[in-house]
Amino acid sequence: MSRSSRGDLLLDRIGSDGRVSVGGLARDLGVTPSTIRRDLARLARDGRIVRTYGGAELRGTSLPPVGDPRSAAKAAIADAAAARVRDGETILISSGSTTLEFARRLVDRHLTVITNALDVATVLLDRPGIELVVLGGVVRTGMHSTLGHIAELALRELRADALYMGIGAIGRDLALMNDSIPEILTDRALRRASRDCIVLADATKFHSVAPAFVFDIDQVTTLVTDSGVDPDDAAALRSRGVEVVIAP
Repeated sequence: MSRSSRGDLLLDRIGSDGRVSVGGLARDLGVTPSTIRRDLARLARDGRIVRTYGGAELRGTSLPPVGDPRSAAKAAIADAAAARVRDGETILISSGSTTLEFARRLVDRHLTVITNALDVATVLLDRPGIELVVLGGVVRTGMHSTLGHIAELALRELRADALYMGIGAIGRDLALMNDSIPEILTDRALRRASRDCIVLADATKFHSVAPAFVFDIDQVTTLVTDSGVDPDDAAALRSRGVEVVIAP
């Protein structure tokens, strides 16, 4: 079977199943997993699919569900954050649904990207302009992020222009919180490795509470949010020296 014919079959299969695995495709098409990986890498470079951990899916199928009221806000925030990134920079990207959307907008850029998010790494894998550094560590179930002292030790050797991070909650006192207590130290290590910290948070994250305190707002350089943010919250952030970017 020719490579082009195999590519058409792969697209048909991905289109019908939504998400596929390398092993399943190799078995069904009677070729080696290495051949499938090369085919998927080519289709991803052409912008026709998105690589996932161990497989692939059609571009756009991992976007927040249409029924998610925050999906448009997350897309707008990701657009606004990506517009701030300059080619040639070294950036850190943490895990999260909004940072994943942000990463999808960087696939054609020329950057060094350091991440502890396996889904972010998958999106940026094999992109010709991206030098990708993936942190090791214990994988957090569900979030597919790496945590713990292995990741933190690696971060001692790395430096970045900026950290782009998602956050679970922003309290009334503007403290940043997440829902994973084991993730705290890794988040703080990410912050120490970067010059600037850009937080991507939709308006629903404000006045919320999560069990894990990450750090105070004075550690944040810029916050990118959506037009649903309360003007009083935006003013409070600016009074603390934080640049507020409101995505349209």
